Amino acid sequence: MIRILIALSLICFLTSLGCEVSSPQPAIPISTGTTPAGPSPAEIAAANVATETTPTVSLNLKNWDETLGLVAEHKGKVVVLDLWSTSCDPCMVEFPHLVELHKQHGDKLVCMSASCDYAGIKSQPPETYRERVLEFLTKQNATFQNVLLNVESDALFEKIELASIPAVYVFGKDGKVAKRFDNDNAKSGEDFTYAKDVAPFVEKLLAE
Repeated sequence: MIRILIALSLICFLTSLGCEVSSPQPAIPISTGTTPAGPSPAEIAAANVATETTPTVSLNLKNWDETLGLVAEHKGKVVVLDLWSTSCDPCMVEFPHLVELHKQHGDKLVCMSASCDYAGIKSQPPETYRERVLEFLTKQNATFQNVLLNVESDALFEKIELASIPAVYVFGKDGKVAKRFDNDNAKSGEDFTYAKDVAPFVEKLLAE
């Protein structure tokens, strides 16, 4: 009797093993034999353009002697230094021609600008003028060296014996002033312009 019970128990146990349900196996992806397509030539070109560095417009506070020091760093090249102000309409009319000179001659000519906006008012330090000066320079795409002079304009004009702006200094390759253009000393009685006066003089120096 005991043997029968054992046999029945064994049969039930083996039967229960056969009733287990196997868990589903994850599907194996079927390779199509193709590789993902790479970026198109147009996409590569667009990425290259996006990574190119664009020249920025800068503006640094300097006194007059420090500005002349910047000019001296370019000895061996012709340098054009434009003195101007956002409160001077003739200055802003002529300024785009300085940018044209810079674009036209590239590395052969160094163009610089010095803003004379600071009027020496205690409540309006030089930094006060930075935003409006930089805004104008940015609109003009003046990507060369730009200075906001931190010396009061009247004191500066007295120091360099200049009656008014606009004024343009042209330095020769020897680092010395070759000519200063300003309306007060114009022999013809007409206001100087880049097209009529500055550009031809610069061309002559570059050709020497």
